[in-house]
Amino acid sequence: MEHRKIRAIISGGGTGGHIFPALSIADKLKELNPETEILFVGAEGRMEMEKVPAAGYTIKGLPVAGLQRRLAASNLALPFKVAKSIRMAKRIIRDFRPDIAIGVGGYASAPLLWAASRLGIPVLIQEQNGYAGLTNKILGKRARRICVAYEGMERFFPADRIVLTGNPIRKEIVPADSAMREEAFSFYGLDPHKKHIFIVGGSLGSRTLNEAMMKWISDGCPGGENTQIIWQCGKYYKPSVETFMQEAARCGKAPETLSGIQFSDFIKRMDLAYAAADVVISRSGASSISELCAAHKAAIFVPSPNVAEDHQTHNAMALANKGAAIVVKDSEASAKLMETACGLLGEPGRIAEMEKNIAALAKTDAAASIAEEVYRII
Repeated sequence: MEHRKIRAIISGGGTGGHIFPALSIADKLKELNPETEILFVGAEGRMEMEKVPAAGYTIKGLPVAGLQRRLAASNLALPFKVAKSIRMAKRIIRDFRPDIAIGVGGYASAPLLWAASRLGIPVLIQEQNGYAGLTNKILGKRARRICVAYEGMERFFPADRIVLTGNPIRKEIVPADSAMREEAFSFYGLDPHKKHIFIVGGSLGSRTLNEAMMKWISDGCPGGENTQIIWQCGKYYKPSVETFMQEAARCGKAPETLSGIQFSDFIKRMDLAYAAADVVISRSGASSISELCAAHKAAIFVPSPNVAEDHQTHNAMALANKGAAIVVKDSEASAKLMETACGLLGEPGRIAEMEKNIAALAKTDAAASIAEEVYRII
């Protein structure tokens, strides 16, 4: 297929789980034709407004925000923000004149894709989860293609428009060979003769995972002998975790184990963190799952209950049902999570089986598949 120069708008964001797939699609389109022009549209004040320019792309912000599940005064302003965002989206589309609009999920996707479809611009949706949210279900009726990562999505979208592509991931996420593991141990200052757990709460961090870790440390790190941990706690939570760790050190909590715990707000070298880990503890957002499949890692998922349609539980169970992961409920994480992780470290045969099963689910060419769908539509 000829990959001529095109103009594409990519919309969405809010978390790394939406931003990194969007950037992967953009990078693939630019790889197919370096003259292709890409404009991102995000939500003002959200992570994409920082991460997208850092990756070398232009982004415009909309004032749209999400509906708060609790009673909040901000909900009263939401209809006005949505209406303003749709007007702004129409103006952006008329000025940029795209050949296609691509939505990856997040607050900005809805007004942008709605406006694009009303203006006759073909729309492609990249649905990352195994359970589609309300917005994408509505927009799916107007989309030319819906690129999905899970089977059985005919429940939510017209079957003749669905393409099973998988979720785009960062290209550096690959199965680790011995050289990559050595680099990872060196980069993070880890002892290659010990076992390693990587705890990642998503780009924003996870209160549940942090609290489970702090309880485990307070209990004296049971089962953590000969274990080192990389702990991504999130920017919002880092000050409280820092205070807790200082107090734990003063109280003499398992000093040898404490010295083997590294915590940080953000992981810049995710590829090396995955490479170092024997077991990964994670939320079960779609991008996290796709990366763990690509990295061939034994995973313990703690689905977040604070997401639309409980889609993280659907995501996690799709892997657990194939012997590719373990699921711990959010409500049980404080009591069970670290015990489960330390127990799994003592079962190398089970880890190897989980790695084999999760590797079989990997789709590492998703960005290329989606880019080809873009050209087919155009």
